[in-house]
Amino acid sequence: MSVKKEASFLDDDEPAKDFRWAIGSVMNTVHGSRGLSGMGMDSKGRVSSHTLSFESQQNQLETIYYWLLDFAAQIGWGNMKKIVDNFMASPGSGNFTEMGMKATKLQEEGMKILGGMNQIVKSVLNLIYDLKEFELRLAHYDDAKSDDKQKKEEGILALKQIWLDNVDIKKGRGAIHQMSTMEMGFSTLREAFMMANSQEDIKKMNADEEGGLINDSVMRILVPRLSEFLKWVDYSEKELRKRFSIERNYLKSQVETVKLYSQWMKPYLVAAEKLRQKGFDNHAALVNAFSTTMFELQLFGKKSVGLDPDRFAKHKVKRGYNKVVMITMVYRGHVSQRVTQKGDYGFGMGGVVDVSFDSYALNNEELAAAKELLEKEDLEKSMEFSMDVAGDALEEMKEDLEYFLKSPEEREALEKKETKKNTNDINPFAALFGMFGQKKTKKKSKAEGEVLVPEKIKKDDFYEKMMRGDAIDGAAGTLYTLYDIYKKAHGMASAPGLGFDNYDADVAEDLKEGG
Repeated sequence: MSVKKEASFLDDDEPAKDFRWAIGSVMNTVHGSRGLSGMGMDSKGRVSSHTLSFESQQNQLETIYYWLLDFAAQIGWGNMKKIVDNFMASPGSGNFTEMGMKATKLQEEGMKILGGMNQIVKSVLNLIYDLKEFELRLAHYDDAKSDDKQKKEEGILALKQIWLDNVDIKKGRGAIHQMSTMEMGFSTLREAFMMANSQEDIKKMNADEEGGLINDSVMRILVPRLSEFLKWVDYSEKELRKRFSIERNYLKSQVETVKLYSQWMKPYLVAAEKLRQKGFDNHAALVNAFSTTMFELQLFGKKSVGLDPDRFAKHKVKRGYNKVVMITMVYRGHVSQRVTQKGDYGFGMGGVVDVSFDSYALNNEELAAAKELLEKEDLEKSMEFSMDVAGDALEEMKEDLEYFLKSPEEREALEKKETKKNTNDINPFAALFGMFGQKKTKKKSKAEGEVLVPEKIKKDDFYEKMMRGDAIDGAAGTLYTLYDIYKKAHGMASAPGLGFDNYDADVAEDLKEGG
């Protein structure tokens, strides 16, 4: 094993646009080079920085990563987050082939399930259309039973028209529509049928004292036809309501199936996305015919600092300050399969590992602005596809599903509840899938720095300089502990005692006194 003094093989004139770049850009915009120097920071906004690079044919990046992660937790930094996880293998390597085969298999399984889910979504769409038609038809039956005379008449006329167009028309030349034509001579038949609602009405229209609106021939046709219509109204309503209930329950079943398919599909698509190679496009170290693999991992941790509660109990802090630590690991080498002592196969790695340790002292606004800048660059974003495939598929049908998947009593109770709350913040997926829950939109506050751009971030006041000084002290001390203990634990040379020039302690002390 050989320890290098110089920077790693990845040094480049063009800085990588990762989170470190975003923090440096924001800090330079807010404070400028002179302001950063006055706080003891370098041109990239760092309080301190250390680089460790070594090469070994038996080197395992996995052991380095977990040692640093576990040791950070032991010294009180258990909230470390992985913000970068990139890898890429040269096309000629065995690792490229193996990762490609795994990703292809996952994609195929995910797409099979997605295809089945799409068919169910089409079925859901057809069921919604059917239920809408049933509900329109059932509204006519409800109107026909209404106590309102005008609404009752409208409902009966609508049902008669449906019966004439769909039931009676099947009699061919014996249908009322056909017999009402001039050829058959029953011109009053259709109008008399639309006017009569009972057998008594037919007899009144035939009686001389009522004017004799219809003759005996028309009456003999109307009597059985009206009786048939009244029986059809009774039977058809029962069957229609029964079918409405069946299809409504079937709709619930189909939506539950879409949920189930979505749960089955997610692991495949998520894993396939994680196996997508990224992060080292056009890198000189990746030669097509070589057996080379590169990894990049980045850990991010932060801890808030505050004012001394005994000295400043009455002072209200406007924005929080944080000591920030970042560890970036980059590996270049070859990955191969080796037979272990147990007889199975394990991965063996050999190559160069570069570990960069960086510390920062940032307030909430600077940290939020750096995240925003990085998102705008559209780099280092882990996942681009929607995790809620089922919710996206049914989002356009949200209102219909909310309507048909609830009983009338549930809909009425929900309307009263929403009216009482007087809010429109309804998650479109909450009514579809209980497993996703209802998300509440959190308002962005200036105290958290989520609504500010770097140009609008204010400089530190007297009290904030104290917190900045504490953050500088804490971040630099933690970073050096990680760096120094790792070297000592692995038999590497380290600085004796505490005299190592880690950061500008005098500037930090000056800031802790308010500048």
